[in-house]
Amino acid sequence: MARLMRRRTGAALQFFGGAGTVTGSKHLVTVGARRVLLDCGLFQGLKALRERNWAAPPFAADSVDAVVLSHAHVDHSGALPLLVRRGFSGPIYCTPGTADLLEIMLLDAAHLQEEEAEFANRHRTSKHSPALPLYTTADAQAALRRIDPRPYGSTFDVAPDQHITFRRAGHILGSATVSLTYAAPHPHTLVFSGDLGRWDRPILRDPELIAEADVLLVESTYGDRVHAGDPSDAFARLVTETAERRSVLLIPAFAVGRTQELLYVIRELEDAGRIPVLPVFIDSPMAIDVTGIYARHPEDHDLDMQRLLRENASPLAPQQLQVLRRAEESKSLNNRPGPMIVISASGMATGGRVLHHLIRRLPDPDTTVLLVGYQAAGTRGRALQDGAKALRIFGQEIAVQARVVLLDGVSAHADQHDLLRWLRGFTRPPRVTYAVHGEPQAADTLAATIRRQLGWQARVAEDRETVELP
Repeated sequence: MARLMRRRTGAALQFFGGAGTVTGSKHLVTVGARRVLLDCGLFQGLKALRERNWAAPPFAADSVDAVVLSHAHVDHSGALPLLVRRGFSGPIYCTPGTADLLEIMLLDAAHLQEEEAEFANRHRTSKHSPALPLYTTADAQAALRRIDPRPYGSTFDVAPDQHITFRRAGHILGSATVSLTYAAPHPHTLVFSGDLGRWDRPILRDPELIAEADVLLVESTYGDRVHAGDPSDAFARLVTETAERRSVLLIPAFAVGRTQELLYVIRELEDAGRIPVLPVFIDSPMAIDVTGIYARHPEDHDLDMQRLLRENASPLAPQQLQVLRRAEESKSLNNRPGPMIVISASGMATGGRVLHHLIRRLPDPDTTVLLVGYQAAGTRGRALQDGAKALRIFGQEIAVQARVVLLDGVSAHADQHDLLRWLRGFTRPPRVTYAVHGEPQAADTLAATIRRQLGWQARVAEDRETVELP
């Protein structure tokens, strides 16, 4: 695709990711000669999507004046090092919690890519010679130098006559909705939901409502379904079974958000005497560092989390918690017998240390692999969810003999009911609502539900589409 020229008049919105898929979130807002990019995420899952990470974007990186991030997950932030390497030199705005997470996540993403390239070259598992990382640690460090944190609730200029306000989204630490007010020539507001969280979840405050928007971008990850109720009973049964069978409960989990919520729930169930106390291993250096960050941001904590921290409790520390930073410590789990709980990244089994545990444990019928989050199409996690009999990992075919369980109700994403609850907070309908960040069925269903139940004008955003803004 030819590079899109910088517009000189009018206002437009372009979807370059997170449209028709749940990854690669990138929405470019152009007002006059100024460009603001909402999110800058990596594509994950299907090969055709992952290959887009290697291609130059259909806009010039040096034409973007600023980036505004909704949160730190790599499908929303992971392409920042590429954007900077390609010529972006403006500020990257986000909340303080997101800024702290990015310092860990971008460096970790770069390190993993460097490690995977080195592994592929050493074992000749790639068709490319030599295999190269998507970006390097130096690229990630260059992106981090452009971070400019701003607190929730404050309004700041992102470009002449363009103002941003962050509000809590309740998805992960630092997650925010983005309100962009621009004058063209009269003030209008575009609201981007980012990834919305859920009400009454552990650790984080609930999503904040927004009164007005002229244009709305709303995520639709679970736009076609409703989460199950409290999953603690089902989780407690799995832990109890693990103890009785003296087996291994292996949980692929996102290092940011899901790992911390699991730790909170395990500690809570232990305190209530609902589960036996088992060794709990966190085998993810990033998850270990992120857990420390979670405790340092009271602006995101709900009342229960605040109370526990005031009481000098450790709300994210089960009784037999052990953290594994070094590779040698991780490898020591290979021959360790159960019972034990192993929590390791990544959550969709696309990379990280969990792959080594899957190689070791999937052929073992005594192992239970617990899926506790969204599994995007094309990922190993989705393959397990769909009943795959074998997984290809590091060039090997690994038989799936372990029990695979999907635990519903633990997602950090809003379901259809949560999304409608948030949408009903608007005091007037937006002129148009675009469903983004969802696979086609989920996005289509949410847009149709919004039209039917709220009477709004709503449709699904199309990949690489350009729409005029009011």
